[in-house]
Amino acid sequence: MTGKRIGYIRVSTIDQNPDRQLENISVDKKFIEYCTGKSKERPELKAMMDYAREDDLVIVHSIDRFARNLKDLRNLVDNLVGRNVKLQFIKENLIFTRDNSAMSNLLLHVIGAVAEFEHALIIERIHEGVAVAKKLGRYTGGKSKLTKEMVEKISIELQTRKTKTKIAQELGISRECLYRYIRKLNLK
Repeated sequence: MTGKRIGYIRVSTIDQNPDRQLENISVDKKFIEYCTGKSKERPELKAMMDYAREDDLVIVHSIDRFARNLKDLRNLVDNLVGRNVKLQFIKENLIFTRDNSAMSNLLLHVIGAVAEFEHALIIERIHEGVAVAKKLGRYTGGKSKLTKEMVEKISIELQTRKTKTKIAQELGISRECLYRYIRKLNLK
């Protein structure tokens, strides 16, 4: 193989450790994403897709780290293999190439559908639990991490040229959390 080995890692929050994904796997370049899989804005995924070239191998820990729904998974896989980029999912022990067999495609669809279904079940259980807790008067919502120091830091950082993603990473919160704080504080 003459191409590069490219790693793509995604964790849902800045608090999660991405090191377990692709542990002991050597890559030439790594793209690490700190955002939920359902997010449409995944800059590292876009950068990885733009970076990958013919004969490269993209390595991902598992299908659920790559895409949350079957449609996106299929589009991403088709995009890569259509450009003659190989794609490997470590956990599922699957490799996709331009020469995929009917069995490879079936496995991709089955595993992708199961991952999408599993995610939907988790969300459903969360909503059910919250509804029960609200009925019992035990649900107070999440506790805000916003401190006086953070309000000052956010106000100062927003006046710099840093991206909101970078500001959120430095504060140890998600980008969506930062946007919520900005709206709550009526900051620009």
